[in-house]
This record gives sequence, C-alpha cells and structure tokens, in this order.
Amino acid sequence: MLRRLSLTHWILLAMGIGVFVGWAFPAESQNLRVISNLFLRMIKCILVPLVFSTLVVGIASHGDDLKAVGRLAIKALIYFEVVTTLALLIGWGAVSLTQPGVGVKLPPRSEESQKIVANKVTVESVIEHLAPRSFFESAAANDVLAVVFFAIVFGIALAKVKTDSRATVLSFFEGLAEVMFKFTGLIMMFAPFGIGAAMAVTIGHSGLGILLNLGKLILTLYGALLAFCLVVFLPIALKARIPVLEFLRIIKEPALLAFTTTSSDAAMPEAMKRMVAFGVPKRIVSFVMPLGYSFNLDGSSLYLAVSSMFIAQAAGVHLSWEKQLLIIVTLMLTSKGMAGIPRASQVILAGTLVTFDLPLEGVLLIIGVDELMDMARTTVNLIGNCLSTAVVARWEGEFRSPAGSKAI
Repeated sequence: MLRRLSLTHWILLAMGIGVFVGWAFPAESQNLRVISNLFLRMIKCILVPLVFSTLVVGIASHGDDLKAVGRLAIKALIYFEVVTTLALLIGWGAVSLTQPGVGVKLPPRSEESQKIVANKVTVESVIEHLAPRSFFESAAANDVLAVVFFAIVFGIALAKVKTDSRATVLSFFEGLAEVMFKFTGLIMMFAPFGIGAAMAVTIGHSGLGILLNLGKLILTLYGALLAFCLVVFLPIALKARIPVLEFLRIIKEPALLAFTTTSSDAAMPEAMKRMVAFGVPKRIVSFVMPLGYSFNLDGSSLYLAVSSMFIAQAAGVHLSWEKQLLIIVTLMLTSKGMAGIPRASQVILAGTLVTFDLPLEGVLLIIGVDELMDMARTTVNLIGNCLSTAVVARWEGEFRSPAGSKAI
C-alpha cells in the first residue's frame, strides 16, 4: 500500500508528522534542523545549471521559428510579457493587501543560509552589476539575476549561429537540461524528509498558529488568481471579440485535467486540439502555445510574487519599493523557459530569495502546501495559453468563431 503513495502523498504525510513532532516535542524537534538544511543545500546546488540550461534552450531553440514567423512571434511575445507582468503585479498587490506572512516566526537562519550575503540592492547597483564580472563567480554565489543575463545573451548569440556548431551546442544544453530535470526529480524524492523536518522545527519554534498563516496564503493565491482572470483575461477576451462562454466550454476538460493532475504537459495536447476546433488555425496553435509554455506562465508568475512577498513578510524584512520592483523584474526574467520542470516554481523562488538575501527556510513551508496552490496556478497557466492563441489569431485576422457564437 505504501508503494502506491505518490510523492505528494508522502509530502503531506511527512508534513502531518512534522506538525505533530513539533507540537509534542518542541525542544527536541530543533535537532531535526540538520535534515532540512541538507534539503536546502540540495536545492541550491541545482539552481544555476537548471536555470542556465533551460533559458538557453528556451531562447535558442526558437531562433529559426522566430525569424521565419516574424510578426506572429513579435505579437505573441509582447502579449506574453504584458500579461505575465500584470500577473506579477496583481500577485504583489494581493499579498501586500492581505499580509499572510505577518506574524509568522521562521526558525533562525541556518549557518548555510547565513553564508549567503547579498549586496544591498538598489536600481543603480543592479544596472551596474547586471552583466556578471565572471560567470563562474556569479554561479558560485548563486547570483541568479547575473546568470539569467548571461544566459539570455548566450541564447540569443547561439540562435544567430548558422553553422553546425549551433546544433552541437544546443544539443549539449538540451541534454544538460534533461539531466537536470532528472536531478531535480531525485532531489524531490528527499523532499518528504526535508519538509517534515522543517515543519517540525517551525512548529516547535513558532507554535501551531503558523498553520493559519499558511491557510491565509492559499486563500490569498486563489483570490488573486480569480481577480487576475476577471480583470485581465476577461477584458482581453472581450476586446479581442472572443466568445467567452464558448471558449470556457471548449477548454473545460483540459482545464479540469490540469487542475487535478497539476500538470500542464498532461493537458496541453488536448487543449491544442480543442483550440483548433474552436477556430484558431493549427499553425498558430502549434507555434503560440508551446512558445507560451516557455514565456507565458501567468499562474506561476502570480504565485511567485505572492510566495516571495510572503517569505519577506515572515522574515520581518522591510522591502523598499525599489527592491520590490527588482524582485518583480527578477521573477519576470527567471520564470521564462522553465515549463516542464518538476517543482520549477520552487527552484525559481529559491534563486530569487538567494539573490535578495531572504531566508530559504520559507520555501520549505510553502512546499508543504504547494500541491493545493499548484492546482490553481497550473489551471490558470493553461487558460492563459489557450486564450493567447485565440487573441494572436484575432490580431492576425485568422480567427474563425464557431458558428452561432457570441462575444460573451
């Protein structure tokens, strides 16, 4: 029977055990910190190779398509950037309003976390040091923003290479990305132990009241995602004259599949087929939707904004508006090209926390309830990418509404 349990079930079980141990043995539970610290170190060791390889592949692999399709690609990428930025801003606004992290007492930062000292972040310092002095120095320090800058320029340069060298280098990074996917999967097998230990340490240190804050975090995310759909998706659909009710009927089953499996990959093939049936040309669906799963993860972007601010609130760190803006920009960049990676959002979140000297211990708390949040954000990712195909097709003058459909 135990063999039938999924990783999610093991994480939830470990979380429950951790809550009990922390409540029943508050002093003794602090000795479990070494296990949670080990898990944190394992997460940090995958950040740079994972972010770098996936961004390079995500940019360089679309090089030929972007040049061939031209106007279509530009319109799609502009749409993606505007919508994901709005998602980040709405997530930031929601968590700033509800303050779910206020009152949380994170355990004292581990020695490993304290070794990571970020520079005081200002607009001037970020612009000045955006280009890494040395890629390896930035990689060793887990300076994700500098690594992202290097990866973007490297990916663009690779896309411009016309010789066989491009295929060789791209093949290497595709292989590296695939290996890092497996590496991440192996690390996540240790997650129940790390999360269970972290929960025991946190409950032993902070008490059961933190569970209320986690519930508030989940409600904040769901409320922000709903608001995002109403104030962003709905006006976009109406402006583009997309028949909303028919659109919702068409994507109902793929969206339900995404919600229940928390997997965009499982729902995407059926979603693509249904968008073609909805009236979007196949050539647009086959280009825009895969591109969207690299550059248009609206739900995940909103989640990252909520989670990073939650951890800052829990740590009692006051963030100036400049630093908050820089966090949003960092998340906007690092969230590109990460689709398909197990627990990708936690990897991006961890990298952002390291960059801005926020405690990684907060990630362990969020992972414990991540499955509940993942269902909602994955569904919004799917809806957003389906809508993007219809909007771009409308801009191209090639969308054919189903017979009898109305704008609403």
